[in-house]
Amino acid sequence: MVRRRINNFNLRQIADSGQCFRMVMLDDAHARLVAFGRALDITDNVDGPLDFSCTEEEYESVWSGYFDLDEDYAGFISSIDPEDGFLTRAAEHGSGIRILRQEPFETLISFIISQRKNIPAIQSSVEKLCRTCGEKIGDEIYAFPKPSDIARLSSAELEGCSLGYRAPYVREAARRVSSGEISLEALMDLSDDKLFDELMSFYGVGRKIANCVMLFAYHRIGAFPVDVWIQRIEDEYYGGRFPVKKYQGFAGVMQQYMFFYGRKTGV
Repeated sequence: MVRRRINNFNLRQIADSGQCFRMVMLDDAHARLVAFGRALDITDNVDGPLDFSCTEEEYESVWSGYFDLDEDYAGFISSIDPEDGFLTRAAEHGSGIRILRQEPFETLISFIISQRKNIPAIQSSVEKLCRTCGEKIGDEIYAFPKPSDIARLSSAELEGCSLGYRAPYVREAARRVSSGEISLEALMDLSDDKLFDELMSFYGVGRKIANCVMLFAYHRIGAFPVDVWIQRIEDEYYGGRFPVKKYQGFAGVMQQYMFFYGRKTGV
């Protein structure tokens, strides 16, 4: 076990932020995360520190980077225009959110599945997919499947994961990656514009999904995904368009505060 005190880190806020779909709250103080073929339990103690169910080596080599713990999120919050009342409130409400550094294939498939689904429905479909063809790594815990495992699924098996019209999108993405037609890891070295174009080349991927994958898998924190919640906020508070250039290079952090606050308050 590793114990740490971490500023700007809140288990429930991260679990509910819509970034990943395999971090769930077991109760008010405990979360379980499945990522990189590993399961991690995190406990938020009453007196402040967090307990991580891993070794010191695993914490430093895997989870510190995953949770972006070297980044100064207080600095992002302090950069907010003090005259922007909505964004100020949103950042205060979601100050424990961090942008996760997720595995690209899992993120791509998860956000393809996310189309026109709410978060509980996305979580359910992703979990079904993992149980259908993912490796069992613990008691009723399954890793996210490999591209080749998804590509081999039959139409009936995909339909059993409640994918609906997204099933051919998922199959084609898995086929392209498993065949070596495209390397998601190689995309790490591309510019933002080229990365965006490559992600848009996937069947069923539009601007919002491409930006989500850029933000949550490739850590391009200048990406600013626009879904129905963000569009509603932009229309209500920003005359139809958020001033992304004011937060050049980290607008995606602001997007997370806005998304989280908007969903929680029903803006």
